[in-house]
Amino acid sequence: MLSAFYSSAARIRELRDQQGPFGPLLERFAGYLQRSGYSSISARRHLRSAEHVVHWAIGANVSPEALDAVALARFGKHLSRCRCRRFGCAARADVLAGARLLLEQFGGTQRAGIRETHSVAAKPALLKSFEQWMREQRGSSEGTLYNYSLPIRALIERYGEDPGQFDARRVREFVVEYSQGRGWAATQHCTTALRMLLHFLVADSRCRGGLFWAVPTMAHWWLSLVPRCLPPADVERLIASCDSSTTVGIRDRAILLLLARLGLRASDIVGLRMADIDWKEAWIRVCGKGHQEARLPLSQEVGDALVGYLQQRPAVDTDALFLRTRAPWRALGSHCAVSVLVDRAIRRAGVERPARGAAHLLRHSVASSMLRQGASLQDIAALLRHRSVETTQIYAKVDVRSLMQIAQPWVEAWPC
Repeated sequence: MLSAFYSSAARIRELRDQQGPFGPLLERFAGYLQRSGYSSISARRHLRSAEHVVHWAIGANVSPEALDAVALARFGKHLSRCRCRRFGCAARADVLAGARLLLEQFGGTQRAGIRETHSVAAKPALLKSFEQWMREQRGSSEGTLYNYSLPIRALIERYGEDPGQFDARRVREFVVEYSQGRGWAATQHCTTALRMLLHFLVADSRCRGGLFWAVPTMAHWWLSLVPRCLPPADVERLIASCDSSTTVGIRDRAILLLLARLGLRASDIVGLRMADIDWKEAWIRVCGKGHQEARLPLSQEVGDALVGYLQQRPAVDTDALFLRTRAPWRALGSHCAVSVLVDRAIRRAGVERPARGAAHLLRHSVASSMLRQGASLQDIAALLRHRSVETTQIYAKVDVRSLMQIAQPWVEAWPC
């Protein structure tokens, strides 16, 4: 596939023949860049970086099979003192980006290992063993483990990795100090992460039983907040703001419809796969919190939007339903990408935001709209996939008309 980016036959022969056993690797790398939708300029830049890696590997007696995270670190050190005549003009950051991309796809280490070389090396052993236990025993997702890792890292930095240093007083002091300047949600993540960590230490016989009861409970009143939502007219403005003449607009409209009509979470959008759609029976499978699967009906509107997107979707080797619109064509990185997408739609449509957040506003909006149209809390709980209808009761607060019918007049107090 080198011919897709180079017109000179001599240049193609140079890359194929003079690189020895690395020639097929560069050919495959060029094919990956073409399939991933890289422009010719970007692809040639990455191929130039890959050629630099190969040139260094031949001089350092590194075989193609030995191209891994360690080799990438060695190559990074080489760049700081590189005197290679043919490769002296490129910026170090650009060269490393191309080298990392090459090793991610065809090196001796899997993609995650290359991308997280520095973070994995700096990750404490206690944190790594905890995350492994959470994956095996509780099936925790990587997003959940990342949220847990933030306060656990701070705890380890303060008291070290020896569980013998953890006692009730230190646990309480850490929670109080960590919560300073943070909201209730961040503090709740902290206390939950510490309880999970202490459960792991107790199960592993590295900590005395019952210590997790020392984690304080933060004050919070259940169902105390009123869910913020958008009026139906504003939701329609968001959907109409997408430019259906572009691939980005077609994709964004399909995502907005899934959020606004089916009440999906941002993480649900990221987790959707091609096989999750049953076109014949008109339903879509969603795997939500706790790996709980549910089938939701596809309306004609949502189905047409998905068909329109799939007709424009790049033909790449991934089963993720929604992809990035820039090369490389990969699945959306996280729920943050969906929130950014909705935030842009809000700004583009000129809609006034009633509260913080973006994607979850549409989830609240569809529930509030259903309630106003006469749907029961059980129906809303089924659509939102709540495990208990008690979670759905918070939406009863937004049905002002029904509340006014049962509100009693205020009894004025007689003066003494």
